[in-house]
Amino acid sequence: MNAEKPVAGKIAIITGGGSGIGRASAILLARQGAKVCLLDRTPENAKEVQQLIVAEGGEACYVETDISVPEMVEKGMRHVVDLWGRLDIVFANAGINGTLAPIEEMTVQDWETTMNINLKGTFLTVKYAVPYLKKNGGSIIITSSINGNRVFSNFGFTAYSTSKAGQVAFMQMAALELAKFKIRVNAICPGAIETNIGENTNWTPEVEKITIPVEFPKGDQPLQKGPGQPEHVADLVLFLSSDASSHITGTPIYIDGAESLLHG
Repeated sequence: MNAEKPVAGKIAIITGGGSGIGRASAILLARQGAKVCLLDRTPENAKEVQQLIVAEGGEACYVETDISVPEMVEKGMRHVVDLWGRLDIVFANAGINGTLAPIEEMTVQDWETTMNINLKGTFLTVKYAVPYLKKNGGSIIITSSINGNRVFSNFGFTAYSTSKAGQVAFMQMAALELAKFKIRVNAICPGAIETNIGENTNWTPEVEKITIPVEFPKGDQPLQKGPGQPEHVADLVLFLSSDASSHITGTPIYIDGAESLLHG
């Protein structure tokens, strides 16, 4: 391993790589020597990130992908291996907040949309990556959340939190199953991070009816006194992608500036 560039020569796939945490991670991994493919349902965003990486001298590609559609995910994985010959790092990052509503008023369709993207999408990403990762081992990183794992006070987030809790259970099952193939599987659990996930949020006013007010007069992010940045999470993704984390698997890692300790 190149000490100066800890993921030099590695091949990475990032879902949702066109924005937010995925974008920051793609740029950092490329700067640290990886070739990066972005699987994103918004190709204009992914293309912009690809062009930025190439302009800095890195290698990147993108494949338009809705991670809830098996054929699209399988095609994206195959494209990367056909292009670069192997796969080492899979960052299953794409996700949505979805619809925020009381349980009795949430539609079945809204519930299924959140589950299909956040939980089924994670399963599909891992499922279609495993055959390629088995050849040389590698690292799978899943973006979960403090919501559903440490924090349960964000009202209306029932579907989202359930999907995020499910991701951690899935990660732990996968970590044990895949350990004999030298494939590590971990989950990162961010708190408030400045991203554009709000664009994938459908907040319904009925949430106010079920909200129990909780007030933190001096803010609820003790370390930063505000939301974290995507680059903070990207640093963790780089660590989990590199050989420096070679003995870490099956682990949820919280990255929230102690926010969940207040809420929990």
